[in-house]
Amino acid sequence: MMLKVEQTEQAAWTILHIRGELDLVSSPEIRRRVHDAVATGRRDLVLDLSEVVFCDSSGVGVLIASRRLLRSCRGRLRLVLPARGEEAGPGRPGGEDGSHVNRVLAALGVRRLFEVYEDADAATGDEARPLSA
Repeated sequence: MMLKVEQTEQAAWTILHIRGELDLVSSPEIRRRVHDAVATGRRDLVLDLSEVVFCDSSGVGVLIASRRLLRSCRGRLRLVLPARGEEAGPGRPGGEDGSHVNRVLAALGVRRLFEVYEDADAATGDEARPLSA
């Protein structure tokens, strides 16, 4: 599955809606998009990973590097991830998209490093409250 990235703006927030696989091949594209946003003065970034179906160590690495970059310039990084996958069924071959990323981050013990939200509206809201780790 090819990686697709759409960028939108919502108030002070830049939202990167990411679909597909976040792996060795696609991670440089995400890194570039994050750097481009920071280079244009955008310091508040949401990575919407709700439609990411696979994430390997390269993907985790780019998430951690993004967090480090935004912290260094006094910015904020928030992730959008479903809490858990659904049962397999029609149209859902192995569970909900994005839940894989949540499981990978939790298994590696790095999910607690990120502010995670249920959707982009929650992540960009004035009274945003992250989901518990």
